[in-house]
Amino acid sequence: MSTVHSFPGGIHPHEGRGGKAVTAGLPIVEAPQPSRVAIPLQQHIGAPCKPLVAKGDAVKVGQMIGEPVGAMSAAVHASVSGRVVDCQPCILANGTQQMCVIIDNDFRDEWVPLKRVENPESMTVAELSAMARNMGVVGLGGATFPTAVKVNVPAEKKVDTLVLNGAECEPYLSADHRLMLEQAEKIISGARIVQKALGIEHVYVGIEDNKLDAVEAMKKACQQYGDFQVVALKTKYPQGGEKQLVYALTGRKVRMGGLPLDVGVIVTNVATCHALCRAAYEGRPIVDRVVTVGGCVKKPANYLVRIGAPVEWLIDTSEGLEDDTKMLIYGGPMMGMAISREDIPITKGCSGILALDKPAALDEEQPCIRCGRCINACPMQLAPTEIDRYVRKDMFDAAEKINAMNCIECGACTWSCPARRSLTQSCRVAKRMITQRRKEAAAKKGAN
Repeated sequence: MSTVHSFPGGIHPHEGRGGKAVTAGLPIVEAPQPSRVAIPLQQHIGAPCKPLVAKGDAVKVGQMIGEPVGAMSAAVHASVSGRVVDCQPCILANGTQQMCVIIDNDFRDEWVPLKRVENPESMTVAELSAMARNMGVVGLGGATFPTAVKVNVPAEKKVDTLVLNGAECEPYLSADHRLMLEQAEKIISGARIVQKALGIEHVYVGIEDNKLDAVEAMKKACQQYGDFQVVALKTKYPQGGEKQLVYALTGRKVRMGGLPLDVGVIVTNVATCHALCRAAYEGRPIVDRVVTVGGCVKKPANYLVRIGAPVEWLIDTSEGLEDDTKMLIYGGPMMGMAISREDIPITKGCSGILALDKPAALDEEQPCIRCGRCINACPMQLAPTEIDRYVRKDMFDAAEKINAMNCIECGACTWSCPARRSLTQSCRVAKRMITQRRKEAAAKKGAN
């Protein structure tokens, strides 16, 4: 294997006021609990959970309130103790309405009895998968892929490498950085659980070289394990993309349309490993997560936040927004979502709430000047300008032929375009329409 430390394409976005330089030095603090939480029953890729509580029910912290349904799912738990107000649809950051369990907090913080695993490093794959599913563990880097499915490797696949994603390449965000500094031992313990269950030979921890203190902390935490290697990677966005990270750390190339599993690799976020450790050694499900609140806020911070807390609560905890705030971002500035309301709940996939003083895409679109910057920036080596051209003409078959489905929606093309073309948005439309057309074709074929 070859560590190359980088990948083709990519960009290095400049950070504005209150970037990583501000929040990276701020320790994680526990945010005050809100008086009410709205906990979505779908905080993962896959089927929504089945509600286990009803209006008027008393609940305790850690109680399962959403039962996983189907193979692709993960449980949801109460993040506060109190009484269920209702189960009703609420608007999430992506603009969709999802069923949420709304709980009024009694501020007693009463927990259900927690049951730890007797010997976590002796768990079988089936036991690890079941634990992850029932404890609600998903990819906390933002993808929210159920960890139970990820570790349940098909029999025909051979995995020899585990990659821990500590890159945190988006501007402003410092949640993973602080977690690596403050909880390095637990992160490595979580990784050991996965390594032992799957019989993995090599473990790589990839961290961008603008976080050298985190590199040293993680090296110290795994110095007793000869099969663990912590690597400082070139600071470049999107270094944290799965395929980019696998290539930078192992030299292995994941084919178009393929997965890291196809080249013998599993990738998991450092926060996810931390959650696995707490689930196994403490019996603690995911009821909170670290969120960076930065940009144009009066008091930037890294908070340990209860799931379901409203964005407004975090902003108030940070003493409010600066007067020149123009936009709120849920997540990172590159792949996050602009939100127009503050009652949206914090979910497992939210690593940041950012206030920006300049709206994205402020400038009017201009005609493409054929400069090729989007092609040079694309980490998937696609041609975003061509995909954009096909989408604007509703030529989705043509967009599919030039691999539009392989876009990871990182935003590098839009950021680098001097004509301010909405290239990422076009790629997103292409993927949605191609997927829809495939489903319609399959349904038509099945009907015949």
